[in-house]
Amino acid sequence: MNFCYKFPVVKGLQAGKEYYIAMVPLKMISALFPNDEEYVLPEHRAQRKLNEARIPEIKRYMLENRDSYVFSALAASIDGKYKYVPSEQEDLGILEVSMDAHFLINDGQHRKAAILAAVDEDPSIGDETISVVFYEDQGLTRSQQMFTDLNKHAVKTSNSIAELYDSRDELAVHTRAIVNAVPFFDEYVDKEKDILGKFSSSLFTLNNLYMANKRILKRNPCDDVFEDFCIKYWTLVAEHMVPWREMQERTISKTELREKYIAAQAVVLLALGRVGGFLFENISGEEIDKYLAGLESIDWKRNHSDWQQRVIKPNGRMINNEKAIILAANLIKKKIGLPLSPDEEETEKEISR
Repeated sequence: MNFCYKFPVVKGLQAGKEYYIAMVPLKMISALFPNDEEYVLPEHRAQRKLNEARIPEIKRYMLENRDSYVFSALAASIDGKYKYVPSEQEDLGILEVSMDAHFLINDGQHRKAAILAAVDEDPSIGDETISVVFYEDQGLTRSQQMFTDLNKHAVKTSNSIAELYDSRDELAVHTRAIVNAVPFFDEYVDKEKDILGKFSSSLFTLNNLYMANKRILKRNPCDDVFEDFCIKYWTLVAEHMVPWREMQERTISKTELREKYIAAQAVVLLALGRVGGFLFENISGEEIDKYLAGLESIDWKRNHSDWQQRVIKPNGRMINNEKAIILAANLIKKKIGLPLSPDEEETEKEISR
């Protein structure tokens, strides 16, 4: 091969076939994997159609986290002539690939597109590298199978565990601190799962509380003032939420709480987030305790008429949409003596009709 790319690589073996891992400068990605805007039917291509909406998000992640972004390797097949030239050290050498060859992305097309966009916006990032795993191209059928194999067993992390580990999301950071500071949540919030089983020892997920806190925060600064309010607010909620207290005192079991009361449902926690958002912006000091003491007067049983059509369907199943959250929050606000906004009043008129 007179004209070729030369990649220092590590050689590996999988399923009896050789593959090669190279560190490729980001500025070289556009040369190896140019954008192909021609539409090809799904059965005639080896990748899903590029989701353009994902690219700005990934690009932003790169550029806003220059000192900490992390990308896994791209996987690509070589369609053309290539030769591995070993060195004196075992499994290290040079991969020579003809410049007439084509590189087909098997995994990582969105990362690749985001890298191209990031380098275009900030060329200084071009000298950084990403690992690329090269395989020999064995035709469309094999490439389609590789795409399937690489993605089939990938498991999306739960929102809860993402929020447990995320140090860039300020709300996630504060939510973790709130869980640790509120004894009820520390004991009954699952920090890993998004869906709890019937016999789970937890009542809520970390994602439930994150979304409830998001309703408290709204567009206010996510700072220590917000965190301090949430710790106080949720501590008082736990103190005045009678079914939660009865469960802790073993008057009722967790199973009974889940089956007979709505107080262990995510829709109620999110509704309490809305109520907390009103208190955060409008009420201060000891007044908060006075209002939240009113939670003790609420009947949280599923079969109580107050909850029918708000969060309970005629067939007895829970309603979990945004309107149900608003209607539940409206009822809580009225019961504890807080005023409704004009929009909330309008929602009440709808349910009355």
